[in-house]
Amino acid sequence: MPLRPDASTDLLIDGTLVPAASGATFANFNPATEEPIGRAADGGGDDMDAAIRAARRAFDTTGWSGDHTFRARCLRQLRDGLQRHVEELREVTIAEAGAPALLTAGPQLEGPVADLGYFADLAESYCWSTDLGSATPMGVPTRRTLLREAAGVVAAITPWNFPHQITLAKIGPALAAGCTAVLKPAPDTPWCAALVGRIAAEETDLPPGVLGVVTSSDHGVGAQLAADPRVDVVSFTGSSATGRAVMVAASENLTKVFLELGGKSAFVVLDCLDADRLRAACATAAFTVATHAGQGCAITTRLLVPRHRLDEATAATAAALTGLPPGDPADPGTVCGPLISERQRERVESYLALAVEEGGTVVCGGRRPPGRERGYFLEPTLIAGLDNTARAAREEIFGPVLVIIPHDGDDDAVRIANNSPYGLSGAVWGDDPARVDRVVRGVRTGTLGVNGGLWYSPDVPFGGYKQSGIGREMGVAGFEEYLETKAVAYPF
Repeated sequence: MPLRPDASTDLLIDGTLVPAASGATFANFNPATEEPIGRAADGGGDDMDAAIRAARRAFDTTGWSGDHTFRARCLRQLRDGLQRHVEELREVTIAEAGAPALLTAGPQLEGPVADLGYFADLAESYCWSTDLGSATPMGVPTRRTLLREAAGVVAAITPWNFPHQITLAKIGPALAAGCTAVLKPAPDTPWCAALVGRIAAEETDLPPGVLGVVTSSDHGVGAQLAADPRVDVVSFTGSSATGRAVMVAASENLTKVFLELGGKSAFVVLDCLDADRLRAACATAAFTVATHAGQGCAITTRLLVPRHRLDEATAATAAALTGLPPGDPADPGTVCGPLISERQRERVESYLALAVEEGGTVVCGGRRPPGRERGYFLEPTLIAGLDNTARAAREEIFGPVLVIIPHDGDDDAVRIANNSPYGLSGAVWGDDPARVDRVVRGVRTGTLGVNGGLWYSPDVPFGGYKQSGIGREMGVAGFEEYLETKAVAYPF
């Protein structure tokens, strides 16, 4: 049977697919066509309360948190179910998130689904207890043990840009660790989450209450989840501004928070590259910022190049960006799809106008592409003539916009890269290993790719410094965000 969301039963609460308590639904739209593609259950406060209550009960009164083998089996069942329906999921992800089809073979869908196997394996192989040996504190002979236990109920609040990757990067390790979870997805991509919930309900042995999914058009429902005293961990991905609000709400109960927030990452090019390597670096920077219309928090949106090679780098980057026109995300050759909404496109355009006001020049792009009257498309854009103090060079735009900034050597490049409230990701290109290493060690950021190296993998922790967030997602470090540590002492 084809798998389709059904607005009458989109919410997953206490193991059952149910409609919103109010019966309300809301429309979701295709950002490439501006047409509605369907409706999702519009969950409200009562629905969220029921989901939290079920998650709390499942954690407190069942053996879920202690049965590592069972949890691993359930996660593999979820992985396998998602893989069985991968083509239907791909269709929805392209239509709802505007994700280019080529990305659904990687981080937009197939990659994170497969990564559930990593967390299932981790549930079985992780060292849940550690013998600290014996000691005689205050003269008392004592044998000490550390136990690692599930933290409890997790609030998983996700954005729209990479809906499957971020959803599975939260619920995968949370469930593997023995937590229960309530997922509140962004209003822009309810179907992506609803389908995960449907497969979990119908094709896995997940006990009632272990996973809840509440779609809603109301951001207040997410705020309710973050502020609820029955929640033990809030895992949020989104803007830094919203992250601050989540942190304030969680602070009322001193709830542990994981925050993966904004970025304005630097792509640093050193002056030791020859002409061909410089063009390759600039082409990589262009491809990166055009991918998914620049709608990624870790995308490198500042290109730092040697001042004496600025004209050369600007020409190479503009040529590469011009060769990546916006296109239909369903086309397998498309790199730059639409922005998620008209509101987001207008926001990006306002930054382009601001950049010009600040003295910048739009070298290429910056327009709504001719011939595409429908859809929230914007041409990949290169801005020159700004320094790092300009707002367009400092604030997260979340669109296909690259600002090229000259530097005066390695130390200056590191200074500019670090002169940001953010510290999420970055890249360094250079042919002198010692110089590259000094720059890598100097840049204050959570992930860095060197000469095209890719850090994205389920075993690599992802997160940022400064206002880019708190904690890490993915890898063992991300798994441990959902654990508590208990020290136990025995006399001998």
